[in-house]
Amino acid sequence: MSLDMKVKKDFGGFVLDLELHAENEVLALLGASGCGKSMTLKCIAGIVTPDEGYIRVNGKTLFDSRQKINLPPQKRHVGLLFQNYALFPNMTVEQNIMMGMTGFDLPKAEKRQRAREMMKSFYLDGLEQHRPSQLSGGQQQRVALARIMVSRPSILMLDEPFSALDSFLRWELEKELMKVLESFDGTSIIVSHNRDEVYRISDHIAVIVDGHKDCFDSKENLFENPPTYQSAKLTGFRNFTRVERIDDSHFRALDWDAVLPYPTDEDTELAALRPEPVQLSAEMTDDTVCFRVGKAIDNINEMILLLTPQGNDRPMDAADDFSWLHVTVKKEDFAPFAGKNVVNVKMRRHQLLMIRRSPQYE
Repeated sequence: MSLDMKVKKDFGGFVLDLELHAENEVLALLGASGCGKSMTLKCIAGIVTPDEGYIRVNGKTLFDSRQKINLPPQKRHVGLLFQNYALFPNMTVEQNIMMGMTGFDLPKAEKRQRAREMMKSFYLDGLEQHRPSQLSGGQQQRVALARIMVSRPSILMLDEPFSALDSFLRWELEKELMKVLESFDGTSIIVSHNRDEVYRISDHIAVIVDGHKDCFDSKENLFENPPTYQSAKLTGFRNFTRVERIDDSHFRALDWDAVLPYPTDEDTELAALRPEPVQLSAEMTDDTVCFRVGKAIDNINEMILLLTPQGNDRPMDAADDFSWLHVTVKKEDFAPFAGKNVVNVKMRRHQLLMIRRSPQYE
């Protein structure tokens, strides 16, 4: 079970130019809103036609601009779960699920039997005659998934499946969805801009930036060592500095106004502070950087500090990834420094990510 695609589509002001490959796994497309994630799924589903390229699922060609192949959506046998589930409001649960077999050359009795099997699998027994407005958010999602799975798709695609849900319901439905994905014998693609959600569900991640694949790796490798500025931001890094190499064992952190005693490669362009609680120090040492405290925010189990180099005069409402730092400190570690205008932050080597690929951060 696999997906191979390489497509290009000019929307006028935005170009989707993307190449992807996935085996029998869960592939996540991670990126900011408007980067082309959902459009990629629509190209695979046949809702949007690329200008050029090809799309193959399990060796079957769905689209090929050179060979003039462009199968209609109903012949692609792909399952796409939309953000709003796209249930028919005037139909019952049973009727909605049976719509997944539209175009199938099957007797009506067999379609109904398949639909009932799906309702049982997705815990929808007793809701056969309910309409979508009578269902909870979780029940609506299960109906939408049952409608997809009853068609026995060759690939399963989910477009921001939890975006409209509150945090508690998100977690409940996420657990249910993971069961579906584990039982699905094929390739699945999930679109999201939520890094925690992506990490829990996926096997590999493709970071999408402005219609292009910025990088691709296993979720473990990508979160541990994101290779680009954009992938670092999307996986949770918030604080960056431009880097100038001094010698074999020192570099200047230009935006932090500091020199740190760590080696860098000639092509290192950025350093980023890992998203974990930092350690404050009462003394200045060669691995500490002095910052002015702009604001200390009391959180549930930690303090959130907005810090900036003492020479920075930019206001906090003009903050970016370089002029202000957004860090967390354990409450017990912050107590000795409460009320102080400046603090020394430990910058240990394992806390720093060195980004060597040329990033588009300007």
